[in-house]
Amino acid sequence: MADRTIQGVGGDGDVIRTFPFPVDLSVCGVGMQVGPMSPGRTWHADAPLHRVHRIDFHVVMLFDEGPVRHMIDFAEYEAGAGDILWIRPGQVHRFSRPDAYRGTVLAMQPGFLPRATVEATGLYHYDLPPLLHPDEPRLAALRASLGQLQREYEDTQTLPLSLHTSVLRHSLTAFLLRLAHLAASSAEAARQQADTTFTLFRDAVEKGFATNHSVSAYADALGYSRRTLVRAVRAATGETPKGFIDKRVVLEAKRLLAHTDLPIGRVGAAVGFPDAANFSKFFQQHTDVTPAGFRAELR
Repeated sequence: MADRTIQGVGGDGDVIRTFPFPVDLSVCGVGMQVGPMSPGRTWHADAPLHRVHRIDFHVVMLFDEGPVRHMIDFAEYEAGAGDILWIRPGQVHRFSRPDAYRGTVLAMQPGFLPRATVEATGLYHYDLPPLLHPDEPRLAALRASLGQLQREYEDTQTLPLSLHTSVLRHSLTAFLLRLAHLAASSAEAARQQADTTFTLFRDAVEKGFATNHSVSAYADALGYSRRTLVRAVRAATGETPKGFIDKRVVLEAKRLLAHTDLPIGRVGAAVGFPDAANFSKFFQQHTDVTPAGFRAELR
């Protein structure tokens, strides 16, 4: 099957290859597939599953077992039973152990659905998270919808091909509308959580920056993992928690240097540096000027 090569490294020094939708593996050659994930499944005739590659079609995996690690756009995701991974056209990905994947997989060719449906289902909203964790009611509804789609896909006897394809499009649309709603609501919940996490972190830093410069200490005090804190602060400010703390320390140091006559050592002690030399080194690293030089520039 033909493929395209795209600039980028595929893991062993080769360019990342792009693989098209495998029409030859579809029942009746329609622009979609749906079926079980199992050790004997043929995912793609040519794609090297264990290496980084790009696809130009949608893949949705609903897991019955886990955990399974899967790389999408160079980020690792761990999916468990009941979780969903949604890989969109143009994204690079890599399987961990194909024989460990259990559940149901849907693949869909771009252009199989009409434009209005594509827009309604948000198929190309790349800002939405690829890993989804539906609650029990949503998971049950998604399983039922996907099961109906699979039954229609496999039923090639009761309708002529044109009607069979039309029914598939309708069934696929119903499933994707549910999936898109889950993705959008998951993204909103993540944003709200990130906002809350960052707000709590910001307030804690404001109270404690003069004595506490440790990201891990703030994470522990707030009850978050360091990783969660990093994601929340980066989403809110574009910088790391350590960078946020350091900026607040530098700001306070500048205020004290500019508006008081405290000795440099006392200024350092006031922002958490008992050793004057360490304070001067820290200040110069972040401002390209010594504390004394900064004070002199303002007077």
